[in-house]
Amino acid sequence: MGQKVHPFGFRVGITEAHRSRWYAPKALYGELLVEDEKIRNYIDRRLNRRPPFAAISDVHIERTREELKIIIKTARPGLVIGPKGQNIEDLTADLQDLTGRNVSINCIEVGNPDADAQLVAESIAEQLAKRAGFRRLMKVKAEATMSAGAKGVKIQLAGRLGGHEMSRKEDIRLGAIPLQTLQANVDYGFAMGRTTYGIIGVKVWIFKGMYEELKEGEVTSKAAGARPRARGRR
Repeated sequence: MGQKVHPFGFRVGITEAHRSRWYAPKALYGELLVEDEKIRNYIDRRLNRRPPFAAISDVHIERTREELKIIIKTARPGLVIGPKGQNIEDLTADLQDLTGRNVSINCIEVGNPDADAQLVAESIAEQLAKRAGFRRLMKVKAEATMSAGAKGVKIQLAGRLGGHEMSRKEDIRLGAIPLQTLQANVDYGFAMGRTTYGIIGVKVWIFKGMYEELKEGEVTSKAAGARPRARGRR
């Protein structure tokens, strides 16, 4: 059996920035780690699982002594902010109640949802729940991702595909997916399609090119300290 490695965990601290950026003494570390997970789960339930879906692809958390800063990457910032900023104010108040800390929320727009692995996975999972044909769905999504400028894409579904008794895996690959190359900017997303006959797992890998080849604007996040970087050659 091949040993599977999470593409983000493989690169974190080398070419990818951490999604939680803070320092805590040993006594507080566990409590803050659990708090981060609660924040992410709450945002996901509130904005991704209830209509209108806000298409949240990632949540970054930064902490200082005085403030808890949450950076939400979304394809629909208008739905997160709401009319006159009402939705984001309500979300801030709820997170302050949840954590007991001073919270500020910042939204970053995902310019191209077809090139974001998490959003592609969520879209496939949502359509599988609506009984879309899985083979055609994989083909259409893979081609849309390649049209969005990706250099390679792999989509893998696992579960009772088509409602069959035996679960199995199906995948589609277009272009190159260099998973073992640390300099490769490989975006990874996972979602679960909840169908009437069980849960179908959806995994998406998108290869966007080597870090040193990408333009500055394509890799720089607006979040402080959140810039993925190419390693210098020795």
